[in-house]
Amino acid sequence: MNRRSGNILVVDDTKENLRVLVDALGREGYTVRPALNGEIALEAARKEPPDLILLDIIMPGMDGYQVCHALKADARLKDVPVIFISALNEVEDKVKGFKTGGVDYISKPFQAEELLARVETHLMLRNLQKELEEKNSDLQQLNRELSVALEEIKTLRGILPICSHCKKIRDDTESWQQLEEYISTHSEAKFSHGICPDCAKKHYPDLKLYD
Repeated sequence: MNRRSGNILVVDDTKENLRVLVDALGREGYTVRPALNGEIALEAARKEPPDLILLDIIMPGMDGYQVCHALKADARLKDVPVIFISALNEVEDKVKGFKTGGVDYISKPFQAEELLARVETHLMLRNLQKELEEKNSDLQQLNRELSVALEEIKTLRGILPICSHCKKIRDDTESWQQLEEYISTHSEAKFSHGICPDCAKKHYPDLKLYD
């Protein structure tokens, strides 16, 4: 038999129901944590976030809908998949469960095979979601590092050998480049050409461009 991994929180106010769920999931290799009411379930989830929660609806104190609402309001627990298990079989009950944030709804009495299949499916989906989040986080970090690296590449640093006559710059390959060509290659700067007043007086004295 394949041993499955996953930390599952099971919430039901009936001890016999808890025993059945714990036994069925435990035989498959899952780590199962039982909780007899909503308050205990929330405390257990906040102390150690589970991979999945099986949640009864009709319970004293906080009902399953209220527990699910509290879970989805917690930043650390909002992405934990919640499967409702309830004797409530009306369509409106199921719709309310999905609107509250549940990913699935199993009616009591349930078949063990169906329960295990749905648990396995939602654990697999959750693991895929985590992998995608990790890859997106890694990609974002890589993009940040690339941006910093590009900024470093585009920043001129150090001492630049420049010809005192023609103003060409010697690059790392010992080649000489025009000043504007070198700066364009090694920075984000772009050039537009004009003429300064001093050069206008010198080269175009008759055009009076400097008046």
